[in-house]
Amino acid sequence: MSVRVGFVGLGNIGKPMALRLAKWEGGLTVFDLAPEPLAAAEKAGARVASSVGDLAAECGYISVMVNTDDQVRDVMGEILGAARPGTVVVVHSTISPDLPPRLEDLGGRHDLLVVDAPVSGGAMGAAEGTLAIMVGGTDEAFAAASGPLGLMGSEVVHCGPIGNGTAAKLARNLLHFVAFTATGEALRLAEAAGIDLQALGRIVRHTDSITGGPGAIMHRDTTRPLAPEDGWTSIFGHVRAIGEKDLSHAIELADRLGVDVPMAHFALDHLGAALGFADENGDRA
Repeated sequence: MSVRVGFVGLGNIGKPMALRLAKWEGGLTVFDLAPEPLAAAEKAGARVASSVGDLAAECGYISVMVNTDDQVRDVMGEILGAARPGTVVVVHSTISPDLPPRLEDLGGRHDLLVVDAPVSGGAMGAAEGTLAIMVGGTDEAFAAASGPLGLMGSEVVHCGPIGNGTAAKLARNLLHFVAFTATGEALRLAEAAGIDLQALGRIVRHTDSITGGPGAIMHRDTTRPLAPEDGWTSIFGHVRAIGEKDLSHAIELADRLGVDVPMAHFALDHLGAALGFADENGDRA
């Protein structure tokens, strides 16, 4: 692709993403309401557009990284009024699950290709070009979007039709923030026991870098109950046995120290089901 690339929304993650595109052979045009990131992009060789419409009129590929559903709708409206047929619109914002199909429908009426492509990896991953990018859209749209995406991410995954990129990001962030909530519970327990919390943080980051954290159990291609002959059954059976033992001991400690640990109780009751085990009735254990 030799088309010019546009980037709308130069926030904490958008700015380093856009700077990765400064090396795009077709050139880069950027737009944001804040002057500081625009100056940095211009210094890197980008042209600063006067408006979204100005950007859309000259770019055959447009990345959108604004914050809210309303902002995405506003930007899309300006793109529709100025973009040429065949333009690829890539929405990186994390938005509500029903919005991407609507954007695709709007784009299709103007002969535009639209994908939802939220990212994971933060500002550091954006700066290093190592983001995970989860893409929803047609095969044609994904192929058209892939070139610039490869400059911004090292794990670019076509997750299926429009909306599936957003669904993958929401599932990933559900895990992220539920884990943060459980972390708060674990920190309260550790603090009550007199543990150095910063040392515990180092331990967690060290061991997760070895084991993979929650991703260590994310290898199956289904959430159906495990069959006895499944190779994961014995592995996850061992994980379940250790997990239920350790959760029971953690709850015992919490009770002794007077710390409320509702997530630990929930995990003890539902770990088996999470790992894929069914009870004697065939229901989730």
